[in-house]
Amino acid sequence: MSDDHVPNRQIRAAHTDTTITVYQAYSPALGVPAARDGRFPPAWKRERMTWIKPSFLWMMYRCGWGTKVDQETVLAVEITREGFDRALREACLSHYVPEVHADRSAWQESLRSAPARVQWDPERDLRLNPLPYRSLQLGLSGPASRAYADEWTVSIRDVTGTAREIRRLLGAGDEAGARALLPTETPYPAGPLPHLGA
Repeated sequence: MSDDHVPNRQIRAAHTDTTITVYQAYSPALGVPAARDGRFPPAWKRERMTWIKPSFLWMMYRCGWGTKVDQETVLAVEITREGFDRALREACLSHYVPEVHADRSAWQESLRSAPARVQWDPERDLRLNPLPYRSLQLGLSGPASRAYADEWTVSIRDVTGTAREIRRLLGAGDEAGARALLPTETPYPAGPLPHLGA
């Protein structure tokens, strides 16, 4: 699909009939045991907001291919679509949008009560440059964060090696080789999300 035909706000992800893969990056102290055990360790703070990203390249932009401090371990977290869809239904935008919210106070109220929030950030290309369309970030707090860690998670894989190999290939000028290692991300069938501006 050419850039001209990509909707401005669309969820693109690796997904199956029952799961969707999202990405996070952590310090090795959290990321390594999570990948080893296939679940988040007790040290993972379930009461804090956690942000999940369906876009691998947006995660690479955020964590610098796994080189930023406390983001050296890149995780591919496969979660249930049921949980992800529930979070989307219950989410609100992280910023006020007049076309979506009745007024600023209505948005602030929804922000206080929603267990999830959404940001649409510029998607990234293989060189991590911004693209003219947006990628979803989903922030989970309270019950949604706990459900993500303890109910929705199906598997956790350490993909740090893949991230670093893609970066190495790019540095060596092998863009085709780097591109071949990217996960396949296709439009996710979330349906219309007018409350999220999509």
